[in-house]
Amino acid sequence: MLLSHHPRISLAHLPTPLEFLPRLTKHLGGPNIFVKRDDCTGLATGGNKTRKLEFLLGDALRKGATTVITAGAVQSNHARQTAAAAAKCGLACTIVFEHRIEGASEPYLESGNVLLDKLFGARIRNVAKGTDMTAEMEAVAEQLKEEGEVPYIIPGGGSNPVGALGYVNCAFELMMQANQQGLVVDHVVHATGSAGTQAGLAAGLKSVHADVPLLGIGVGAPREEQEQRVFELAERTAGFIGASGTVRREDIVCNCDYVGPGYGVPTKGMNSAVLLLAQLEGLLFDPVYTGKGMAGLIDLVAKGWFEGAENIVFIHTGGSAGLFAYADQLQT
Repeated sequence: MLLSHHPRISLAHLPTPLEFLPRLTKHLGGPNIFVKRDDCTGLATGGNKTRKLEFLLGDALRKGATTVITAGAVQSNHARQTAAAAAKCGLACTIVFEHRIEGASEPYLESGNVLLDKLFGARIRNVAKGTDMTAEMEAVAEQLKEEGEVPYIIPGGGSNPVGALGYVNCAFELMMQANQQGLVVDHVVHATGSAGTQAGLAAGLKSVHADVPLLGIGVGAPREEQEQRVFELAERTAGFIGASGTVRREDIVCNCDYVGPGYGVPTKGMNSAVLLLAQLEGLLFDPVYTGKGMAGLIDLVAKGWFEGAENIVFIHTGGSAGLFAYADQLQT
């Protein structure tokens, strides 16, 4: 499977480490827990979107773009990494922020990822919850065209077949590291939202015939909706890399029991997981994605969901910058 056929630029520090978490493993008394450190991709404090942006910005530059447009929630990790990638490539960047959280605090609206977006020079456009974000980005693109720009739209989360190539590559990288370490991976777990990470991993693992179950811990949508969204993108991504038909519907598994009141709204389980990983392993997880993902993993281990498994890999997709936006809500 040659990803070299697709335009790509270098943004990430790869390969990211695959680390054993001995203290968490002992604390849980279950299978060995490993973490794939995609919080260490390097760009703008790191995170999973950097892998996607290598291909998305490669495509944008090939098409002669002068500016990129993307969208997300106010504290979007994707927006922060997109703004940084655009700056690195000499492109302008407009971010459309959907205000999904009612009564958001001042730190949420101004600190964390938002502060970094501004430092990277991104132009910010704020819209109400429920806005058609695709239509909004297209409207921005039309306006920029009238100003003589060549816009390139990046969907929320970088989640399309081009962006998902970043996690096809991550699947290849993970299997290579496991082989080098003599590690049999029984499960891969991660937080799933806009679908690109899980879709890319699913397509990548299936394309190399790696029989490793993949579990996405949902952070927003109900299970059936999330699984269908991931499956559709995984199918398209598999076709994009010449591996059509390798991903089946039953390969896409999501558990959405840990969302809580809604996307971006803290839960007790998330808070406990963030504190536990910080104090046991010195690792920072975020309130929106990895914190809820790890809360799900911890609870599922306790419930025996992984019975018979020896080694679980959690994909750490980053997001620690968001901790500052939730400083008034995290209990330490």
